[in-house]
Amino acid sequence: MLSEWLDWTLDEQHNAPQQGTFASGHYQIHGPGILRLTPHQKRPDAQACIFSVAIHGNETAPVELIGAWLSALEAGTLSLGAPVLVILGNIPALKARKRFIHTNLNRLFQRDLRGDGDEPCRARELMAEVDRFFDDYAELPRLHYDMHTAIRDSLYPRFVVEPYAATETHAVQWQWLAAADMQAVLHQHQHSWTFSHYSKHYHGAQSFTFELGRVAPFGENDMASLAPMLALLSRLGEGMPPAAKATGSVTYFRVQHELMRHGEAFTLCFADDTPNFTRFAPGTCLAKDDVSGEFRVGDTPLHAVFPNANVEIGARAALLVAPCAPPAE
Repeated sequence: MLSEWLDWTLDEQHNAPQQGTFASGHYQIHGPGILRLTPHQKRPDAQACIFSVAIHGNETAPVELIGAWLSALEAGTLSLGAPVLVILGNIPALKARKRFIHTNLNRLFQRDLRGDGDEPCRARELMAEVDRFFDDYAELPRLHYDMHTAIRDSLYPRFVVEPYAATETHAVQWQWLAAADMQAVLHQHQHSWTFSHYSKHYHGAQSFTFELGRVAPFGENDMASLAPMLALLSRLGEGMPPAAKATGSVTYFRVQHELMRHGEAFTLCFADDTPNFTRFAPGTCLAKDDVSGEFRVGDTPLHAVFPNANVEIGARAALLVAPCAPPAE
């Protein structure tokens, strides 16, 4: 059943079994795209793990990654030794092969969220499910890996965003990420209300947003490059310490500025196919906005990440980042 859950969710097969067992645990479906896995035997190093995918509906590689992991659990080639909450985020957008239906779901994870519509309602549903899961396993360390792919190429195809919050990231996390072949880490500088931020800010979880290559349709993703990431998820699901590696291969950045769209007439002053982490020299004009005017790079070079001129008014059009020292191991 686990290997079929993704297909059943997309096909809206509401008569599918809502609970059942497999070799090393049992499952419960808590709602559309919400699957809780409980081990028959919890291992001593187990953490309460959340693996979320498809918060943006056109990002399919993480869905395929989770599908491979679930299939291995059902086949018994992997065992479950930790409680895991699996979340398939924006189901209508995933079915429509679109980033979102009405608004960006990954900006809505804030407890005082107001508004109606597909994405706000889904954000409230997912926040409540995260709250219940972490409350049910209050005795365990908390972890949330929210997996995405980027809409453009990147000088570092596999990178991680560390949300801003009071909770300190454990040094071993950087070593796990290095062993999972993550190439860069981006430290956020302020609250961002993404899904990974929600778990870190409100629950003190070890939590990250993963960018695992570029957006592609189902069946066209480079899954071989994600084998180390699958190994990381597998060890966490087993309740075992993941492989660790020295972090010298990882490049670290910190956000210096969020470039916002304020007006109808907004443009980015570089090509649409400019890769993430491209460096811009001091004085370079990066954006023109009919409300806020031009934005130029100051005295220090900046690298652009997630540039997207076609965001809603009031939304972020790019993160501007600079290299920083690696965290202490």
